[in-house]
Amino acid sequence: MFKSILISTAAAWLFLAAAMPALARNTVDNYPIAGALKSGEGADKIDPQISLYFAGQDHPEVVSSLGNVATNKKTSALGVNDEFACQRAFLSALIQLQARAKLDGADAVIDIVSNYKNNERASATEFTCGAGALMAGVALKARLVKLQK
Repeated sequence: MFKSILISTAAAWLFLAAAMPALARNTVDNYPIAGALKSGEGADKIDPQISLYFAGQDHPEVVSSLGNVATNKKTSALGVNDEFACQRAFLSALIQLQARAKLDGADAVIDIVSNYKNNERASATEFTCGAGALMAGVALKARLVKLQK
């Protein structure tokens, strides 16, 4: 009896050890900003009073610069596809940038770039996200400003 329990336990540990690389997955990919902004996962929480401008996008003249800001948001990827989880993390990061802008008296967040694992990627159309079996994450950097009306 003891021997069969020992064998079963050893087999379970071997199975878990073999599955660990799958759990440690970190797939880094780029997704469309427009798709995330149109998704139902919190897109309605984006504040229209705080303008968002991604890298390279034209914006009105900057009246005052209030500093740089960064965010790194994670969300559960359990049971959903990578794109869905990444959209959720991206929207959460944008909401955090807007909250910081409000707190600092800014009316816009400009020059938004992806900064996943400190690898900066500037794009006006895509964001970078890393997704694993359990979590997805998005890191962004930007400038908080007041724009000419």
